[in-house]
Amino acid sequence: MINKNWWEKEVIYQIYPKSFKDSNNDGVGDIQGIREKLPYLKELGITTVWICPIFTSPMVDNGYDISDFEGINPEFGTMADFDQLLKDANKLGIKVILDLVINHTSDEHPWFQAALKDKESPYREYYIFKEGKTEPNNWRSIFGGSVWEKLPNEDTYYFHAFDKKQPDLNWENPKLRQEIYGMINRWLEKGIAGFRIDSITFIKKDQDFSSLPADGVDGLASCKSKTRNRPGIERFLNELKEETFEKYNCVTVGEAPGVPYEEYGDFIGDGGYFSMIFDFNYSDIDVESGSDWFKRTNWTTKEFKEKLKRSQEVLQANGWGANFIENHDQPRAVSKFIKPEFQTNEAAQAIGMLYFFLRGTPFIYQAQELGMQNAERKIIDQFNDISSIDNYYRSIQEGFTPEEALGFVNQRSRDNTRTPFPWDASQYGGFSDTTPWLSMTEEYPTRNAQSNPVLAHYKQMIALRQHGAVSDVLTNGTIVFLENVPDNVIAYKRVLKDRVVYCYTNLSDTEELVSLDAGSIDLFLNSHDDLVSETNDVKLHPYQSVLFKKINEVNGNGN
Repeated sequence: MINKNWWEKEVIYQIYPKSFKDSNNDGVGDIQGIREKLPYLKELGITTVWICPIFTSPMVDNGYDISDFEGINPEFGTMADFDQLLKDANKLGIKVILDLVINHTSDEHPWFQAALKDKESPYREYYIFKEGKTEPNNWRSIFGGSVWEKLPNEDTYYFHAFDKKQPDLNWENPKLRQEIYGMINRWLEKGIAGFRIDSITFIKKDQDFSSLPADGVDGLASCKSKTRNRPGIERFLNELKEETFEKYNCVTVGEAPGVPYEEYGDFIGDGGYFSMIFDFNYSDIDVESGSDWFKRTNWTTKEFKEKLKRSQEVLQANGWGANFIENHDQPRAVSKFIKPEFQTNEAAQAIGMLYFFLRGTPFIYQAQELGMQNAERKIIDQFNDISSIDNYYRSIQEGFTPEEALGFVNQRSRDNTRTPFPWDASQYGGFSDTTPWLSMTEEYPTRNAQSNPVLAHYKQMIALRQHGAVSDVLTNGTIVFLENVPDNVIAYKRVLKDRVVYCYTNLSDTEELVSLDAGSIDLFLNSHDDLVSETNDVKLHPYQSVLFKKINEVNGNGN
């Protein structure tokens, strides 16, 4: 019998299929490429892969615009290829979860095409259409511009929270919901282990569709306050769980922006909608809004630590967390969290340790384990990501120069983590024998999967959590953040009965002295080659992280 909460023990690896491995040399990664690299993933030590959308799609938003939920996009391969991947992964003990995109479809989905052709079609009720001579309100989409797109030959508009080629589904329609549930169950019957669920807090819209005070020079207002985690969503989310996930021993990871901490119990508590959700409160510390990159912040380590502490405490009080520092929507962690002159292998290892041993399931985004950094692009035409292009032009509209706008986009672009995976130092990094769909980073000849110390360190981290002497503490232990440390040091302990493991990270460019209050320690892992100790004190290098236990420490009360 598989443990009900089996996913708490997993280490999940996110694959962006376009950029992982190209098996047929057309410049685009594919399913056979993933199959080819399963031994690499097994050796790394991960136990589950999450594959970003591989479904039939025009690829306007790189697969998050789906035209057939149960078809495989030809550039990735066939359903037979996927079935073989699933079989091979299972043989290696690797589970597979897929992206579930059910807030919207592509405008090329047969449902939407049927709705366009005939205003009396029942498929009109599968989407959100409003009649009128002008846009029904002034809401701005996540990717910029109005959320409304006019039909060519009618005084009618359809709603899209994201791109105009991604019309939102009308979750108020029970027939639509049943179609979605049937599709989900057919995928689960295939034997996948579960889903990461995209933008799920957007499925409920305020039905008044009233305008809001403008928040930008475009005269529009962000749609988030009317379309994200709105009252009544609980009915949809409970029904979704009851009709699908509850029937299988699967894992569900919600992308659930906009959920206040006081509602986390509803989402991940006993009987919650999902197994775990991502918390973006600390990951988006560098910008005031995840969709307005020109609104930069001058964040401090102390502020980051407070956000991380709060996040972990809320997750611990309510359920289980999905811990990450990178994904397909975020820039590279080394470039984001570490000052330029300190962006070294050791710093990449330290930032990895900081998050990896938090309480929850760790997620690794592809090539994060190589210490990859952001790519520097010189002109906006070199970007593929629609959000990057929108942010560039919106920044200029808001009064910034083209150079400043390009700077914002280079720092935050989603293309930073979408560059092809560098397997070796050969041309195109062993990803493909032909020019890739998106250019490689400049660093790949010296930073790739060959002889990479960061990769070796990630293998140690994974082995320690999964099979090491303190594996149960690092998986099941409670987390307590330590208060008596410098502002630039993030320190916490993991506690299981009378066993305690400590993690200290200096997230700054200055040396920091910390008092360990212990005669001697047993060091499990160190991001650097040395540890400078003075009696009961330890001097941490800039961006150094250590994991250890205190010898002879007894923690009888579990605190």
